[in-house]
Parts: sequence; structure tokens; C-alpha cells
Amino acid sequence: MGGELNVSFNCLDRHVLAGRGDKVAIHWEGEPGDTRTITYAQLLDETKKFANVLKSLGVTKGDRVNIYLPMIPEAAVAMLACARIGAAHSVVFGGFSSQALADRINDASAKVLVTADGGYRRGEVFALKPAADEALSSTPTIEHVVVVKRGGNDVNMVDGRDHWYHDLMSEASLDCPAEPMDSEQLLFLLYTSGTTGKPKGIMHTTGGYLTHVAYTHKYVFDLHPDTDVYWCTADVGWITGHSYIVYGPLANGATQVIYEGVPNFPGNDRLWSIVEKYGVTIFYTAPTAIRSFMKWGDHEPAKHDMSSLRLLGSVGEPINPEAWMWYRDTIGRGTCPVVDTWWQTETGGIMISPLPGATTLKPGSATFPLPGITAEVVDESGARIDHGGGYLTLTRPWPGMLRGIWGDPERYKETYWSRYGDRYFAGDGAKLDADGYLWLLGRVDDVMNVSGHRISTTEVESALVSHPAVAEAAVVGANDATTGQAIIAYVTLRGGSSVDEGDLRNHVAKEIGAIAKPKTIYFTPELPKTRSGKIMRRLLRDVAEGRNLGDTTTLADASVVNELQQRAAESPSED
Repeated sequence: MGGELNVSFNCLDRHVLAGRGDKVAIHWEGEPGDTRTITYAQLLDETKKFANVLKSLGVTKGDRVNIYLPMIPEAAVAMLACARIGAAHSVVFGGFSSQALADRINDASAKVLVTADGGYRRGEVFALKPAADEALSSTPTIEHVVVVKRGGNDVNMVDGRDHWYHDLMSEASLDCPAEPMDSEQLLFLLYTSGTTGKPKGIMHTTGGYLTHVAYTHKYVFDLHPDTDVYWCTADVGWITGHSYIVYGPLANGATQVIYEGVPNFPGNDRLWSIVEKYGVTIFYTAPTAIRSFMKWGDHEPAKHDMSSLRLLGSVGEPINPEAWMWYRDTIGRGTCPVVDTWWQTETGGIMISPLPGATTLKPGSATFPLPGITAEVVDESGARIDHGGGYLTLTRPWPGMLRGIWGDPERYKETYWSRYGDRYFAGDGAKLDADGYLWLLGRVDDVMNVSGHRISTTEVESALVSHPAVAEAAVVGANDATTGQAIIAYVTLRGGSSVDEGDLRNHVAKEIGAIAKPKTIYFTPELPKTRSGKIMRRLLRDVAEGRNLGDTTTLADASVVNELQQRAAESPSED
């Protein structure tokens, strides 16, 4: 407490002052194939200029700035510029709707919005400014809008409110010393959505957060900044992008790749071509993406020389053992360690993960808490469990922990601290095996109770995808008058494969037990996913229970869930 620092200085100035200004900070690749190489000195200059732009628009220490951009370097510049002058940024994923943007602007009372005309996705420009304009019709606190020219699409510019980024930057001074900040100064807000209620503005502060992400990025990924080329495929609209694209890597002086578009445009090998092009050594992505890579086939990565890879990471959800092994064997040539990382928006950085070279790996297990982190699995009453399944809790504070929910301290207490008193309740199920390894079971909402048996959706999904015909599976629990909950599975098959529903049910019974057999299996060409690639299990539960679908605006393709809803209405289930 009482210490002072500046995150922007630690991520940029420190390296330039040490003579590393010419080191590449970012190899950026746009979806159409355009590229930019940005050194630490160049990134510092851009950040200082944009910090002065924000000042000229009336932004001062403690103000909130909303950022709604595609995956372009200006997103990192805007975040670092806010940190430089003590403004808190609130980044909203560019795939979110205008209503989601408006909700987040209003909750934070943001003063300035930074957006773009549009960005690229699947070979086409998706418009951002029109969505921003729609949101701004109900956001009275926004005084100015800065628009980055990326898509080239026509946009409406409101005189006095809207400004082109390049115009403001051309007039901005390079003189902008980093402001000293108290270690507990708010660095950013990042909103997480629950299935009900308004989004929660998670608060992260300056000193502890930077310490946590720099430490975990260095040791979990065994980073050697002079030789490694690091690539995290996340979007800066999520916590993974904050911690392991912007702040952790830059604090550690890493050279990294940032890619704007989708992984399968113009072909299914796009990511592997980027790995080869830049000589990526560390690759960090999500299990959903890994399962898509499996579905697309081993021949896609085989087109490229990926011998530069030496370490693979997984983030965002539990990874099933088959996907873990495919990732290691096909992408990592059987030699790259896989660090399966567990953490949350609320934790700020990685909490549970193997340390490469130090931890014996088990496919599908996040293994152990990192040094300095204490985690315990407890039962309903809060009693510690040394072997078996229960609820994951964290028993001691850690540097990167959330400091609250913006404007709602009661919700903060209720959500995280009411269930087990002085323990942080992560909301995730977990189990400890006989060797003390932690296996994450997904959200507690994703742990089903079937006839008194606790069954993880992750376990059933893993059993389904271990069948050679199955590419991807999503499992939900639906209310059932007899068993409490029934297991409903949605399955995507590998190309050219076929399998009988009964065979799949028996396969699950063999892998887990008869109690885990899905009551109903729906075969579908695609699973409903958000634009960030996460499976929308909430909507699948709505389909399974015959409810009206809620908000589908974050889906990449809403027709997928509509087709499933129609099929569910027509299909009898297996008893």
C-alpha cells in the first residue's frame, strides 16, 4: 500500500530506456494479409501521442474511457494511453451488440469512446461505428468519440463529437510523461455477463495486477524475451487479451504476434501459416479452437513448418484429454509441453497451471496452483475435500485479485464471498485425483445432478469426443421429472463420419458409467458459438427445456440454434 508506479512506463519506457527500443513489440497481421511491425520505441511514441489526445478531449485521472475496436494495434495503444494518464479503460469486445456496448458505457459513466469504422471478418468488413452510433443514442455521459479508420466503410461523423483518430494523432505532441499512480489506483474495468442481471464491472488495480500478469506470463510460458515469439490468439475484449496480449507480454519485453481475423480465412490453415511466417515459439489458444482444428484435419497443420513451436497453452475452459493429446502430438509434434491454465476475469491472471519442465503433466488436468496461490476443493458445507469432486475455492489473497464490482459492493460480497465466508468461491466445480492433481469441471451450473449423482458436463463431453467419429460435443443438464436433471448432448461429427445415437450413448456408458448416458443426442453440423468462439451452453439449455431463446446477438450464426430448436420440438428423446 502507498507505493507508486505507472503501468504504461513499465510496459514501454522501461525497455526503451534500457536500449531495447528497436526490439519488435508486435508483429500485427490483418485478416486481408496486410501487416505492421511495431517496435517498443514506436509503440511508446504512439501511446504518448494518444495519451495527449485523450487529455485534449478532457480526460483526466480517474475518468473512464470505453474502447470498442477490432484486433488492431490501436486497441493496445488506447489501453496503454489510458494507463499512462490514470484513466481507467473499459474494453468491450467488438463482436458485442450496440445494447451491450450502451450498458457498459452507462454503468461506467464513460467520458470518451474509442471505436473504428469497421474491421475485417471472414473476408468482409463488419461495421463498428454504426453499432456505436446506436449505442450513443442512450449514453449521455459520452462527450467525444475517436474513430480509427480500418474498414474503409462509410460512416456518419457527428460534428463536435466525433473525431478521426489519424487527424488527432497528426497534431498530438510526443511529450507525455507517465503519471505516477498509487498501486491501488483503478487500472481498468472489464465486464462479465451472468445468465441473469446486468453485466458485472470487474475492477482491477495497478500494482497487484501488473505484478501478477508479468510473473505468470514469464514463468508459466517459460518466456525468453530475447529469442521467443509469443502468440496468444485471444481478443483484447476479454481478460485473456488484457493480461496475456497487452500487459503481461509487454511488461516482460516480449515480441508477440497479434492477428485480426478468424482462424479459417481464407483457409483452415491460416493460423499455421502465421506460426510458420513469424517463427512462433509459444502458442496460447482455447480448447474450442483446438477442437475446431481437430475437426478440420491433421493435413492442415501438416502444410506448414511449425518446428519453431516449443510450448503450447490452453485457456478459457476445461480441455478434454483427447483434445489435449491431439494438440500436443499434432501441433506440438509430441515434444511441446502443454500448459493448461485455469483462471478467471476476476482473478486477473493465471492461478492453476503446470510449470513447464517442473510439473509432470496429465492430459486434461490443470495440475496444481502456482507458487503463492492456495486453492482447496470443498463440499457443500465448506469442508475440505482431499480426494474427489466439489467446489473450487481460493483461501488466501493474491496480487491480481479483483478489488470489487464497479458501483455494487453488495453484489461483490454476495457473488464471491457469501457462500464460504472468507474463502473466494470461484463458481467452478473441481475434483482432486489420488495424486493431488486438480481437474476443473466447468462452472457449477455445468455440473449436473442426475439421480443424485454429480456428473460434469466436461466429463460427458470428453467421453463423446473420445469416439473417433465425433469432432465436437456440448452437453447440458435439462430439468427432468424423474431424475432431477437429464443429460442432453449436441454432437458435431468429423467430416465423412457417421455413428448411431445408441452407439454413442453406449460409448459414454463405457467411458464413465451408465448414469452418464445422454438421454437425448442431437447431431448438428455446427454448435452455437459466440463471435469469440465460446459455445453458448445457456442457449442449449433453453433448447433442451423448450424455453424461448433469450438474447442471441453475441452468436456468430443465430441460425444454428434456431435449427436446433426446431429439431428438438420434433424429436422424441431416449428413455
